[in-house]
Amino acid sequence: MTTRPQGQRPTLEDVARQSGASRSTVSRVINGSPRVSPAVAERVRRAVAELGFVPNQAARSLVTRRNDAIAVVVTEPQNRLFVDPFFDRHQRGIRRELVEHGAQLVLLLIEEPDDYPRVGNFLSGGHVDGALLFSLRVDDPLPETVDRMGLPAVFGGRPLPGPEHHEHRYTYVDADNRGGAAEAVRHLVAQGRTHIATITGPLDQAAAIDRLDGYRDVLPDGPPHLIAEGDFTLQGGADAMRQLLERGPGLDAVFAASDLMARGALRTLREHGRGVPDDVAVIGFDDLPPLAETGEPLLTTVHQDIEGMGRLMARLLFQRIRGADEASGSRTGNRPHPVITPTHLVLRETA
Repeated sequence: MTTRPQGQRPTLEDVARQSGASRSTVSRVINGSPRVSPAVAERVRRAVAELGFVPNQAARSLVTRRNDAIAVVVTEPQNRLFVDPFFDRHQRGIRRELVEHGAQLVLLLIEEPDDYPRVGNFLSGGHVDGALLFSLRVDDPLPETVDRMGLPAVFGGRPLPGPEHHEHRYTYVDADNRGGAAEAVRHLVAQGRTHIATITGPLDQAAAIDRLDGYRDVLPDGPPHLIAEGDFTLQGGADAMRQLLERGPGLDAVFAASDLMARGALRTLREHGRGVPDDVAVIGFDDLPPLAETGEPLLTTVHQDIEGMGRLMARLLFQRIRGADEASGSRTGNRPHPVITPTHLVLRETA
């Protein structure tokens, strides 16, 4: 057993002597290289634990060119980010995966156009190893920005193709938005509902477009006055429901493209004396426990594994980071690809 004067930190050489491995082998184990036999790696890890060795992060970064930090970039107002349980659920999954990799989360918000250059400068400054990006809009410059700088990135949701980029160039994780919406509307049709409305999300976001397409897959001849655009917020759902009742007072069902908007719609229906589900059936999308499983009535909704999608995004990002390291920056063998996760309808009291 190696002994050192009290108060003096153990070094890499101490770990090498204790484990019987070379200094370079110890360095590879500490930096996560797979090119060490399991038996030797276990000896090194045991020596690290026995000595209480803590790597010098600054020196380690010089060797690995890694910061053990991941940027999460969200194109949403701050006040929405911290009140919408969707984002909390997503980031919970991301944080759990980052903890397992010993990485820190750096949150970057884009609330207005002037924020894009600031965020781009930060991402290109070598502060993070990769980025997870959410809430992209039509022609959002972020996909092209991270692609141009060669930063490993994974997108939450399908990037919308614009003149500068195409979705097949990027790795993204998304739910089966279109299929889930179609399942919800088919359920309403099967119940005998004949005047089915929908509240969409902002139609400059892929999730909102895909969920509207799912509605139209089942109701291709649905009248335009039964479609109202919301903004994925409680108030947006309430306002959109009010518009729908003014345009089509005889509607008997509504599919809202998020649970928050569905709860807003329920509030408006209650204010107008409409019973749910007797007068109007309501279905949401997300299956967020604070919104779907509490309050009266309980919300019928389309389930997506939001926390699991967050973890999967982070896992794919670490794979891309490792792939870029092993290829010395080349993307060969580290090709972008989409992952679409399944959804299913959860029946409760509103439909």
